[in-house]
Parts: sequence; C-alpha cells; structure tokens
Amino acid sequence: MELRHLLYFKTVAEELHFTKAATKLFISQPPLSRQIKELEQELEVQLFTRNNKQVTLTDAGKYFKNEVDAIFAKLEESKSIVRQIHLSASGELKIGYISSVYQSDLAEILKAMRQEFPYIKTGLFEMPTITQIAALEQGKLDVGILRAPILSEKLIVKTLFFDPFIVVIPLSAQKFNSNKELADFLKKSPFIFFNKEFAPHYNNKLIEICKRMQFSPDITHEANNVHSILQLVEAGLGVSILPLSLKRQYEHLKVSFVELKDIPVNTEVVVAYKHTNRNPALKWFIDNYSNTRE
Repeated sequence: MELRHLLYFKTVAEELHFTKAATKLFISQPPLSRQIKELEQELEVQLFTRNNKQVTLTDAGKYFKNEVDAIFAKLEESKSIVRQIHLSASGELKIGYISSVYQSDLAEILKAMRQEFPYIKTGLFEMPTITQIAALEQGKLDVGILRAPILSEKLIVKTLFFDPFIVVIPLSAQKFNSNKELADFLKKSPFIFFNKEFAPHYNNKLIEICKRMQFSPDITHEANNVHSILQLVEAGLGVSILPLSLKRQYEHLKVSFVELKDIPVNTEVVVAYKHTNRNPALKWFIDNYSNTRE
C-alpha cells in the first residue's frame, strides 16, 4: 500500500464518483478503478458499492475514510511543523504581554535570547488577556504573558506566579492601623480601574476585595493599561487596587503603596501557547522566563 492508494481512495470517497475523482486527480478513470481494486484486494474488504452508476461507501469504507482523513491531516500538520522548525532559527517570535507585568524581566530575557538565537526577530505586543487568547488561538502570537483564567482548549497554560494585591493612593504619609481604617478611607475615595469589558476577571477581583472590606468601590475613572491608572492616581484623581508586583516597576511615581492585610485574594500570572507550536525559540523563552519568577 502506497500513499497514492490512500489519496485515490480519499478522493473517490469524497466525490462518490469515479469519473469526477479521476478528473480531480488528473488521471483517467480506468487506472483509478484499477488502483481502488488493488487496494480492496490488499485489505481483503470491499470499500465501495457500485449500483446503477451510484457509488457509496460500505461500512468498512466509511471507517477507512475516517482513518485516511486523520492520516492526511496529521501529514499536513507535520509538514507545517517541519517548515516552522526550519524557519525558527531566523524567523520571528511574537510575544504578547499585559501591561501589568514587570517589563525589566522581559527585557533581560530578550537580551539573553539574542545570544542563543542571534538571527531571530522578536515582536512585542501589549494586549489585554482577552485579546491575547484570541491571537494565540489564531496563531497571530507565539506566546502570551497574561492573567488566568485562560478558558481555551487550544492553549497550554503554565503558571508563572501568584500575585497578591496592594492599595495605591496619591503620595501620603498617612498610616492605616487596620483594614477598617483603610476601608473607611477607600470607600470615600473615587476609584480608578480597568473597564469591566476590557478586563472582566480583573474587575471582579477588585469587587471581591472591596466586598471583603465591606464597601463597594466608586469607580469614577477607567483606563486600558496600568501605567495610565497609576498616572491618574499620581495626579490625585483617585485610588486603585493593583497587583503587588507592580510596586517594583513603578516605585519612581509619587504614589503610596498600602499593604492589604489578611485579604487572601490574588491573581495568577501565566504563559500560554499552542501545543502545536514547535519553535525551539518558544521553548527556550518559556523555560527561561519562567525561571525569572522562581
């Protein structure tokens, strides 16, 4: 049995017409019928029934068609992966990231990757989690740094770290001796946060924290990235509750970071990618970026 036998069978099974199948395969009809007959003889089964010029698949033929379709699908996937591996040494690695990750860590990894893969190009795309998931599924990104949950069966998700939350207020020497004192201050303050449609899970975390502190936040200003939120806080337009990891990145701003005590709510930062992506630069990036968070 050769691959051409399977291709001939697959085409006849799709067309259910020998003449049409022969035309599609650019061969004449008699050799095609002969090849199918040889295949049936080798398998010792009848794959087609031919009655009144109609061609139908037998039960054995229907099963065999499903198996042959899977073989050709796997072959196409393998061809794609081989080309991907061939191009990876001088191709492009497209990385998505959320605005609330520590970008200095990312920059250090990219510099190290340049030594390992000197001819590869990197594309960096700041995107919210929802947009990244769609881009990863469609192959527009190779890897994403984003926040869970990632509800996609097409992606592999690997935890980087769990990030607790911290309160951010305009620069102040004010001290809060208890969560009640902090809550009394926050419930009188306008909040600056992500739009609910832009980051629904993130927004829910904020609501959960405030509910635990027994008040509802007055979300007065909305922004689509962390830097804008912090600039608005710095300008005295309100307060926010953001991931603790941002403190290291924005310590230069004129804001105060206030610890949230005994509020066990956090957010999970992950990397996500498609399992079919065989780019060696992708594996290197994931392994090494994960190590920076350990």
